[in-house]
Amino acid sequence: MIYILIMHEVNLRRLDLNLLVVLGALLDTRHVSRAAEQLHMSQPAVSRALGRLRDLFGDSLLVRGHSGMVPTERARDLQQPLADALSGIARLVAEPGFDPTTATNPVRLGCLDLEAAIYLSPVVERLRAAAPDMPVEIHSHPDDYFGLLAEGRLHLAISGLEPRQRQAEFHRRVIDTTWSECLMSRDNPLASGAMTLERYLRASHGVVAITGKGPAIMDQRLEAMGRTRRVVLRLSSFFNVPDSCAGTDVVFSLPHRIASRLARDPLLVTRPLPEALQTASFPMYLYWHSRHHGDPMHQWLRSLAMSGAADMASDPEGEDERIGGSQTIP
Repeated sequence: MIYILIMHEVNLRRLDLNLLVVLGALLDTRHVSRAAEQLHMSQPAVSRALGRLRDLFGDSLLVRGHSGMVPTERARDLQQPLADALSGIARLVAEPGFDPTTATNPVRLGCLDLEAAIYLSPVVERLRAAAPDMPVEIHSHPDDYFGLLAEGRLHLAISGLEPRQRQAEFHRRVIDTTWSECLMSRDNPLASGAMTLERYLRASHGVVAITGKGPAIMDQRLEAMGRTRRVVLRLSSFFNVPDSCAGTDVVFSLPHRIASRLARDPLLVTRPLPEALQTASFPMYLYWHSRHHGDPMHQWLRSLAMSGAADMASDPEGEDERIGGSQTIP
């Protein structure tokens, strides 16, 4: 950020750092009123600050679009350096270290409902014991967790997916490896006999559509093979899967950890995928954004989260990494 200001020969002694805080809120919310609410300022004061910011940077920064205000290219280029700069300033003036026994700020974690039950239960147990006055908020609604991490609305997220944009802003650690398998009623015809590709494709399939958009990953794989399956049911939650399987002919293809958890119901069974659809295991990641990477509280939280997931972690001693390349989820 300092580099950007020097390039424009801005006198740092005359720069109001509060303007940068307002800019950060505006770029996060893309809305003057919501930025004002977040900053505990009046809307006119934020509007005036936006005018000063436009003069400072020589750019509109935010313009009206079809669904609200959208950042200009200049603003998009500023967003990450600005977040890093504000985070660095906060660390500069903050008291060193972090004491969980006296912490009262909320911890915000994100993952899907059943993944929360599988992976976050031991994390919450350890967190409550170490930081009894620190509230825990678990966001388990289907959503763009990467966007929430980037906006600072989540501290950590668990996912087997990867961000589609701005990948270099995120860090991650493998906490588990799993694979896909079938979950169905014990009375389903597919519960016995050879699990061939043809039998699998003739079955009635259910899909958990987390985002509600686009085809399931299994359907994308089948399309690449020139094959299709018959999807008769789409759900938005894993917890609705058992009732949808029991006593029906519906088959779900799910990650092993989730299928095993749901198969505790005595009416359900799991079976391997047809050999043609079996792939190597794939990772589940703990994700966080660069804006929190050096924060003492966040460093403590990440260590606690990894400790809580150690029973399932395939590589508990693995290294944190910036995202590079892509990962295909079966």
